[in-house]
Amino acid sequence: MSVILYIAFVLATGVERLYELRVSKRNAVTAFAQGGREYGQRHFPWMVALHTGLLLACIAEVVLLDRPFIPWLGWPMLVIAVLCQAARYWIISSLGSQWNTRVIVVPGAARVVARGPYRWFTHPNYVVVAVEGIALPLVHTAWITAIAFTVLNAVLLLGFRIPTENRALRELT
Repeated sequence: MSVILYIAFVLATGVERLYELRVSKRNAVTAFAQGGREYGQRHFPWMVALHTGLLLACIAEVVLLDRPFIPWLGWPMLVIAVLCQAARYWIISSLGSQWNTRVIVVPGAARVVARGPYRWFTHPNYVVVAVEGIALPLVHTAWITAIAFTVLNAVLLLGFRIPTENRALRELT
C-alpha cells in the first residue's frame, strides 16, 4: 500500500510540475513580447531530462528494487518534500511574471528581486530543488536516486545554470 501511495505522491508532484510549465510558458510569452532575451538554451534540455528523470527514477527504484517505507526516515522526508512545494510557490509568487523555468531577461525592465526568500538567498529555488531532490526519493528509501540526482543537479546548477543566470542578470540589469 505504501508503494501505491508513494507513486501517487510522485505523480502528483509531476502534475504540479506541468502546472509550473504552464505558468513558465505564459511568463515567457510576456517576456519575449517585451523584448526578452533567453540565455542558456543549450543546458535547458538537460535540466528537463534531469527533473523528469528524478520523478521516473523515484518510482522505478522503489518498484524495481523493492525499497521499503521506513517510518523514521519516510515521514520526515515527506514533510520536507511537501514544505519544498510550499517554498516553490513562495518563490514563484515572489518573482511574479519574472519567474520562469528558462533564463529570460527583459533588457531594461529586469530587476533583481529582493523580497520573499530572495532576501536571504541569491538562488532560493535551487536550494529548494536540491533539498527536494534528496527528500522526495528518500520518502520511500530510494537512496540511489537521491544520490544520483544530487550529484547531477550540482553539476548542472553550479557548472551551467547559476553562472548563466548571473551573467544574464549582469548584462541586462
